[in-house]
Amino acid sequence: MKALRVGLTLVRHGETEYNKAGLLQGQAVDSSLSETGRQQAAAAGSYLRDVGFSNVFSSDMRRAQQTAEKIMQQNSSCLRLQMVCDPLLKEKSFGVAEGGRVEDLREMARAAGEPFPGFTPPGGETPDQVKLRVQQFMEKMLQQIGAEHWPAGGADVSSAEGGPDNGMGPLNAHALVVSHGAYMCVAVRYFVEELRCSAPAGCDRKRMFSLSPNAGICRFNLTVVRQGARYVVSGMRCVFIHRVGGAEQDE
Repeated sequence: MKALRVGLTLVRHGETEYNKAGLLQGQAVDSSLSETGRQQAAAAGSYLRDVGFSNVFSSDMRRAQQTAEKIMQQNSSCLRLQMVCDPLLKEKSFGVAEGGRVEDLREMARAAGEPFPGFTPPGGETPDQVKLRVQQFMEKMLQQIGAEHWPAGGADVSSAEGGPDNGMGPLNAHALVVSHGAYMCVAVRYFVEELRCSAPAGCDRKRMFSLSPNAGICRFNLTVVRQGARYVVSGMRCVFIHRVGGAEQDE
């Protein structure tokens, strides 16, 4: 069966002053990167400078766009690319808790008798609502990449540079996607539980589903096939998870 080999490098934005203070940003607070956050984004860019990206997607929130810009500035393959800012990649909405302390949200969850990771404050998004946005983004991304990179006439797929390799091998396309911590938690869980994404050797589910650090990098290897007029994932593997500036924090 003909297939595309697609890389997906998923990056959390760098630190903001809200992150530093332990405050929730969600969607209501559109903050910029702190000085530390700019350094983190630059370190991510340095690590990814030799990756051959074919597409760049970012949340339309400032902190994510600034992180994507820092990465693109150091990558020659991005010189010809235009960043696509998509609201489907926004952070989870925390409703009435936005702008407040993360600890206060934990207290709200305890008072409601609910586990903290899955707790939805009044006015906030449920995990299922965030997962729907993840699914919608993946559908859009796959159709765009398939339309752009599937060979005309159904010829054999060609190889494309994907380095640094990290076990991924040749790729036909490679998407850089910059988003947010809570959103990425939901996305990775969706990848594992519904797209049957395999984990790196020695990495358990607790590690896979944990919050990525600021400017943390996750990489996935997707096999994409054509079903009628649509492009769908037929296989998915996580190459590494929550890596920071090239450091092997996941292994």
